[in-house]
Amino acid sequence: MLFHTFEFGVFFVTFFILYWFIFQKNLKLQNILILIASYIFYGWWDWRFLSLLMISTVIDYFVSHKIEQAQDKKNRKLWMTISLIFNLGLLGFFKYYNFFVDSFVTSFATLGIELNARTLNIILPVGISFYTFQSLSYTIDVYRKKLKPSNSLISFAAFVSFFPQLVAGPIERASNLLPQIEKPRTFNYDQAKDGLRQMLWGFFKKIAIADVCGQYVDYIYLNYETLSTEYLVLGTVLFCFQIYGDFSGYSDIAIGSAKILGFRLMVNFNYPYFSRDIIEFWQRWHISMIKWFMDYLGPALGGSRGKLSRRFRNSILIFTISGFWHGANWTFVIAGFLQGVFIVISYLIRQRWKIRMTKVPAEGRLLPSFQELGAMLLTFTAVCLPSIFFRSKDINQAFDYIGNLYNNIGKETMSIGWDIPLLLLGLIAFEWGNRTKEYPLQFVKFNKPMRLLTYFVLIYLCVIYFDTNFSSFIYFQF
Repeated sequence: MLFHTFEFGVFFVTFFILYWFIFQKNLKLQNILILIASYIFYGWWDWRFLSLLMISTVIDYFVSHKIEQAQDKKNRKLWMTISLIFNLGLLGFFKYYNFFVDSFVTSFATLGIELNARTLNIILPVGISFYTFQSLSYTIDVYRKKLKPSNSLISFAAFVSFFPQLVAGPIERASNLLPQIEKPRTFNYDQAKDGLRQMLWGFFKKIAIADVCGQYVDYIYLNYETLSTEYLVLGTVLFCFQIYGDFSGYSDIAIGSAKILGFRLMVNFNYPYFSRDIIEFWQRWHISMIKWFMDYLGPALGGSRGKLSRRFRNSILIFTISGFWHGANWTFVIAGFLQGVFIVISYLIRQRWKIRMTKVPAEGRLLPSFQELGAMLLTFTAVCLPSIFFRSKDINQAFDYIGNLYNNIGKETMSIGWDIPLLLLGLIAFEWGNRTKEYPLQFVKFNKPMRLLTYFVLIYLCVIYFDTNFSSFIYFQF
């Protein structure tokens, strides 16, 4: 079920009425309602894959208690291994089976050995990477004795399947979300208003930024062999804004809808395109994912202590694996590897020139300095290169696209609407002016008429750019 559809509107309003007006005084019934609604939300796409979500939930609930009850480290490790094998096994089969088989066949073909291997027509369950990591982090935290296992299967199942962030994050930690599910909640009018504003901002970024940019990106990538260099550059830039509007827009809608229901989810995006180097960028982009890899994969690789070479190796490994997490394609692996290399370069630059970042770009000032502006533009350029691999359907297209950036000077041009630059400039200006807030519409310091006008303009833009084809969110494929 997509957020920007009529079905979701009916679903959410119905859920809201039942949640706050019928079951408000009974926590258990509220949580049962969350669970049922979450399964309906997920099953709307394909009900058959609900079984995977349910089995994963039951296994990790059972394993967490076995870990807690284990008398020695060996048994604790055994049960933790069972959880890892089951969760990563499911993820690996549904997401990577065909990739490994095809790569295996291709490798032998380069040696002149032809293999006749069959691949299965496996459908990738929506959001499997997200809910698998969310559930897995719970058992790891129990294993590390950072968390006590939940005594309620209903509460735990509601945590794993919580519909606002189920299929595209943020990837929540049990230490944050589960206690909120297990304690009584009361309707907070101010928090609900805040949630509605954040949802509106998310819808604007998805509909008026991501979907509009996406139309041009699709055309440019379809015709990249004939279009001129400047339009290939434009396609790269527009894709960066498309994926930002799409993914951060989803996160805003998820976080905002959770606020309306009395929950606080973690911030997933913090104005990443104002970053002054790649290290800062990854502290601001898809925060929940990168923190997951740092917290759970990082220690397994030896952590951030020790020799500098090992720390650099770990950074590159973590980002390469995170690229592979995005999808079963070598393009994602290369994109992640490049980000890891850029992280190392950023670290070396920071150490060489002893750069210390302020918490907020141009802190206390209206405009950035020339040095900060140059750093932000350079960082955005560094983000654009891996994005070509991220967007391309395969490695050949990615390298062809990059090659044509240099070879297509003076080739065919295309027309672009005046609204694209205006929308992007408006987005950048509004986010820059409110970059100290969780999201730009939060506690806007306008008088009431100006606030209402702002809301009206955003709603109007969503209406006029609304695509009846209901383009899906990019990260649903991951």
